[in-house]
Amino acid sequence: MLEVRELLVFYENMLALNNLTLRCAEGQVVGVFGANSAGKSTLMYAVSGILLDIAYKEKVRGGERITQFGEILYEGEPVGHLKAFQRARRGLVLCPERRRLFPECTVIENLKIGGYLATRAQVRETLEFVLELFPRLQELRRRQAGFLSGGEQQMVAIGRALMAQPRLLLLDEPLLGLAPSIQHDVMQAVPKIRSERGVTVIVAEQYARPVLPYVDYAYIVENGSTVLEGTRQELLDNPDVRAAYLGGMG
Repeated sequence: MLEVRELLVFYENMLALNNLTLRCAEGQVVGVFGANSAGKSTLMYAVSGILLDIAYKEKVRGGERITQFGEILYEGEPVGHLKAFQRARRGLVLCPERRRLFPECTVIENLKIGGYLATRAQVRETLEFVLELFPRLQELRRRQAGFLSGGEQQMVAIGRALMAQPRLLLLDEPLLGLAPSIQHDVMQAVPKIRSERGVTVIVAEQYARPVLPYVDYAYIVENGSTVLEGTRQELLDNPDVRAAYLGGMG
């Protein structure tokens, strides 16, 4: 479904991604793990097309020059030249880091904003699914998003992304700042999204422990490059991965 080939991204003279290669087959849940500044968000922005928007805005205001090389193939076709909204129309949807909700809008309003590319029937049906997926949002549907907890906001952010009718959903740091119990609640939604909606998922996270049980395959990224990859069990069996990303768990 998605193939990233030798992706390089420069912020001025700083190398953010260095010949990074990644594959995600249809129906998979793929993890991308790495420390802060490893390149995870840059990868998510490049795949979703947001990086093109950022690069254009920087160029217009005479700011940081952003350069991207390499190939991004989605469903067998190159999409590296397409803008973010064009990729979203094809089902390639990003749920960004730090939620980025509209704080003065209600939960329902935020969710419906995500459905701007969908038909009325799709909006109605997906909204019902999201409220079943995250029952807490049913109780909070009329509350302004700015008054929600971090976990509740993350549920809204994922729900909003689902309203865009993704075929491939990119989750960028969905567990950032959440308590372990809430991390568990959020990650439990991933297999339901795959099984009930037929959505392929890529999750980028700093800590592998809460995510790894849910992935089929994963990549470890350091300094913008893939340094290790394998199935869930292969990474669980790797002592270096356990020490660096799983707290030494056996």
